[in-house]
Amino acid sequence: MVTDTSMNYFELYDLPVSFSPDAGEVKKKYYELSRKYHPDRFTLADDATKIEVLRMSAMNNDAYKVLNNADATMAYILKLHEILEEEEKYSLPPDFLMDMMDLNEAISEYELEPENEDLRTQAIEGIGSQMEEWQESVAPLLAKYDNEQPDMTLLGQIKDAYFRKKYLLRIKERIDRFATR
Repeated sequence: MVTDTSMNYFELYDLPVSFSPDAGEVKKKYYELSRKYHPDRFTLADDATKIEVLRMSAMNNDAYKVLNNADATMAYILKLHEILEEEEKYSLPPDFLMDMMDLNEAISEYELEPENEDLRTQAIEGIGSQMEEWQESVAPLLAKYDNEQPDMTLLGQIKDAYFRKKYLLRIKERIDRFATR
């Protein structure tokens, strides 16, 4: 059994590269490949085949996890285009960071007075508003990627959106952690 080691998840699932792959097709292909590469089907095979089957099975599992998670899919596509590196330090724009500083201050006030429902509401609505704003700004970029030949400018804008969302998710986790105490 010989496979292409440079195959990416979209090729594995025979899907176009997209920030919103068809969930039904992803699931269908996952189950198809799970059956095809299930190690129990290869108990009598030689060691090289067994190793390859395990590799393909693991790749199928990884592909399914990535393509079922919008944030993971975004990171994966950016890595495919070689504009996102592991553990990359990215500088977000100052205006975004100022907005985040204001939001963090609201959360800090809530942490000091957890019984104050107004502060709780302000923190939750603040992050909700930022997440909605993010979604509205990124949707046209992702649609443009899916419908046109992507260029480095567009990919750079999507990369910026990716890092903004990571920042927003850290703040949301902070609110969630504190709210569940």
